[in-house]
Amino acid sequence: MATKKDFRKISETVWEIPMTYKEGMRVPARIYATEKLLEAMDDGVIDQVTNVATLPGIVDYAFCMPDGHWGYGFPIGGVAAMDPGSGVISPGGIGFDVNCGMRLILTNLTYDEVKPHLHELVDRLFARVPAGVGSSGFVKISQDEFRHAVEQGAHWCLKNGYGWKEDLERTEENGRIAGADASKISVKSVERGYKQIGTLGSGNHYLEIQVARPENIFDPETARAFGITMPNQVAVMFHCGSRGFGHQVATDYLQLFLKVMEKKYGIRILDRELACAPFHSPEGQDYFAAMKCAINMSFANRQVILHRVREAFSDVFHKDPEVLGLHQVYDVAHNTAKLETHRVGGELRQLLVHRKGATRAFGPGMTGLPDIYRETGQPVILGGSMETGSYLLAGVESGLQTFYSTAHGSGRTMSRNQAKRQFEGKKLQRDMESRGIYVRTVSYSGLAEEAGAAYKDIDDVVRAAELAGISRPVVRFIPVGNVKG
Repeated sequence: MATKKDFRKISETVWEIPMTYKEGMRVPARIYATEKLLEAMDDGVIDQVTNVATLPGIVDYAFCMPDGHWGYGFPIGGVAAMDPGSGVISPGGIGFDVNCGMRLILTNLTYDEVKPHLHELVDRLFARVPAGVGSSGFVKISQDEFRHAVEQGAHWCLKNGYGWKEDLERTEENGRIAGADASKISVKSVERGYKQIGTLGSGNHYLEIQVARPENIFDPETARAFGITMPNQVAVMFHCGSRGFGHQVATDYLQLFLKVMEKKYGIRILDRELACAPFHSPEGQDYFAAMKCAINMSFANRQVILHRVREAFSDVFHKDPEVLGLHQVYDVAHNTAKLETHRVGGELRQLLVHRKGATRAFGPGMTGLPDIYRETGQPVILGGSMETGSYLLAGVESGLQTFYSTAHGSGRTMSRNQAKRQFEGKKLQRDMESRGIYVRTVSYSGLAEEAGAAYKDIDDVVRAAELAGISRPVVRFIPVGNVKG
């Protein structure tokens, strides 16, 4: 078995694993990382990304982003494009938390204005945005209405008074991906999801108040285009997904694919976690339509959370949300598979792009960008640990090399169990407050799992993505208040 030393060094941040590395590889694999990040990646990442390279219909390369770490099926940070005619769709290449993603909202408040109210703001957000395992939201709808919501996404929210029209324009897919079909989702998935619109959930999901300090603005012109126009401007960033609903959708179809994959379609894979079906098969198309429902549920979930954030700021500052400048910058998805058109070998081709713990990062001028970001490229929101900070980046033209995909966060270096053994939640909360970060959490053990030391250095991840030419940094945000599941 080859080792990392045997990988072909394409550049300072691109490492290629040849097809000879593992029997059955249809394309090489490429890892985007500095040498430091590559050495820190566990062997599971190498095994998984090379397994992905064996899937039918894969085009060009199997990719792993700089924040890559071991996951289910694909590594987290995994990207693969399939030819829709000959290729497969795999829930393990999308994830259980379908459209787990990030949303960034700005204010026209400075940190000096917010600081006296910080505890009250975080407490109100903690009360208004339920967090934790199994939490239920304030949106009370029937199961039938939930089926309508997951077909309409954030558009359903606006029809019900939870948002502004401009929010849709600043959301990937305009807040609703076409083709969602609620007849393809199970009763159990609806039962798990219909009470959860407007909730954070647990794990690495959070809602954070942040500050853009002048020394952390790397591209002032693009920052202004994104709405960052004053020193120490306060922003709100949150990270959540499709909750139990998306998990059940993935579970249902994984079980189905395991039954039909080999017996019906003759597909043999190296890892059961990569269970798949031909994209154009009845099973593949049913999953695609059901997965889109989970994408839309997540857009609706984050839209309602934005509504609650606006309410909380309005209550504390006794001003209308528009007066407070609570405008959305962008909403980006992580765990998806989408049909996109990309240039491969000089020809435009429609491809099914799987992104698992990876962010779409369209470059300037690309179809699908809002007009306001046509010249800058897509805003990319890269969440860091609650102790260290997060980034706003922009897509670049050279991102074509990864089908315009980039990292999605810091990436774990430590398992959740190891973090709980090493850190104590209450002490961590006190330590963070002493450093100016006020945290509310429903679980101290959950807080310990998310300690900053359990993650890679976000600056290293962003630097690797920039050097590789798959995204560029615009602003780094510093956390000052946090709601954790």
